[in-house]
Amino acid sequence: MKLIIVSVGRKMPDWITAGFNEYAKRMPREAKIELLEIKPEPRSTGKTTAQIMEAEAQRILAALPQNCLRIALDERGVQPTTGELAAQMQGWMREGRDMAFIAGGADGLHESIKQTAQQLLALSSLTLPHAFVRVLLAEQLYRAHSMLHNHPYHRE
Repeated sequence: MKLIIVSVGRKMPDWITAGFNEYAKRMPREAKIELLEIKPEPRSTGKTTAQIMEAEAQRILAALPQNCLRIALDERGVQPTTGELAAQMQGWMREGRDMAFIAGGADGLHESIKQTAQQLLALSSLTLPHAFVRVLLAEQLYRAHSMLHNHPYHRE
């Protein structure tokens, strides 16, 4: 099973890359985290926000692995506790399918991505920079996996 973070954006600051890589390398082989970066649509072409989001959605859909579980990150999604995320992860692991956590670009995700997702997930009720989401999500996936395996990383 792979946990794929699909994120619109490239050329992230070093601290974003280092943060993501730190948590990705901690994950065991059976729950490997991979990052799939999607090229953002240029903002200088005169396209509307809707057109930009549609172009990014097409790139996302083209990049998604076949038959993966799609989890769209959206501030209006379910906001689980870490324990609830761990329980969900356990269920996802039983299914044995790869999971794609989809994070949009600066303008968010196109409605077509949200509608085809099996779940909408909110990481916070705060507005987060889209680049930071990949670090936060990688850490929470690591934390949830640690909880499932009684690793002392998570403390209550």
